[in-house]
Parts: sequence; structure tokens; C-alpha cells
Amino acid sequence: MAYLEDHKAKIQNLKIALLSENQTQLSISANGGRSVLFTYPPSEESLYLEKLKDELDSNEFTFINIADLLVSFINQDSWDDFKSYYLDFKDTPHLVFKSEDPSPDLMDLIISEIKKVSENNKIPFLIRTGVLYGTGIDSHNIMEHDLVKKLEKPLVIGYPSKYIKDTDTLLFLNFKLASNYRCIVIE
Repeated sequence: MAYLEDHKAKIQNLKIALLSENQTQLSISANGGRSVLFTYPPSEESLYLEKLKDELDSNEFTFINIADLLVSFINQDSWDDFKSYYLDFKDTPHLVFKSEDPSPDLMDLIISEIKKVSENNKIPFLIRTGVLYGTGIDSHNIMEHDLVKKLEKPLVIGYPSKYIKDTDTLLFLNFKLASNYRCIVIE
């Protein structure tokens, strides 16, 4: 379905899924998860983000731009330092972007922002998630994080993807098989 035809229905379905009286059903449908994947074609991401920002109440939602967090992560050191480090670990990018060491990485920045939004009693909404491709971080890593599983209000992830209903298949960026286990999908 084209953007002009389905964006209103999708946004309405998102609002309904997030109503407080639907939270128990969300957790059941999401296999105990607390997340919603709001899917849209990657080629229409800018259109969807514009409408979402217009139609969702800023008193209820805060958008977290993952692309901005990636830039912040790179800027923690210099570009040259990041490039050198990345090239050293290019076959294992998860060691760069979501390591277990104490120094902050991209995953830590994402979780920190989700926590800040949650502490302000708002729904965190991740956008520009396509930049995660190649980092070793995927939606499942975020949805399975202890903090996300315990959120009072669900996490929404803007997800440039294709959902194939008859096979219950989700393709991140229209080609990478993705998990929809700990979430519900707004298609």
C-alpha cells in the first residue's frame, strides 16, 4: 500500500496499540516484550517521520535519532581514531558498537537515551534506525535489553523494512532478515 493510503491507518494502529488499557495485550502478543516495531518502506522514511512528528503528541513521545547518536559516538574520539579502530575490527563490528567493556559505545548511548525519555514519563521512539546496519546492533538487541523489558511505557522503533504477512517475515531495509519476537509489528 502506498504512503498516502496507509500512513493514517498505521499511525492510528500505533496509537491504539500504545493505549494504557492495551498494555497487557501488547506484552502477551510480544512474548513478554515491551516494544513496537512501526514499519514503513525505506524509500518513504522521510515522509513517515514527517507525519509521525506532526501527528504524535510531543507530550507523550520523544523521538531518539539513532543517526545523531552514531555521530556523537564517532565524535567521542576523532574521526581518524574511530576509522582506525573500526578498520581493526571490521570483521567484528559488534566489538566497536556494543562491547561489554566500560567505555561508552553506541549501544550504551541508545539505552541511555531510552532511559532519559522513560524517566520523563514519555514513550521513546527510535528513528533513523537504518544506520544500525553493519554495526552488529539490531532491533532484537535493543528489545532484549533489561531496561527495555522493564519500561513502564513501551519502546517504539521506527523500522525501515518490508513485512511479509503470509510468512510472518520481516526484512530490515527490505533485505536483511529481522526478528519480531519481543515486539508487535505495526505493518
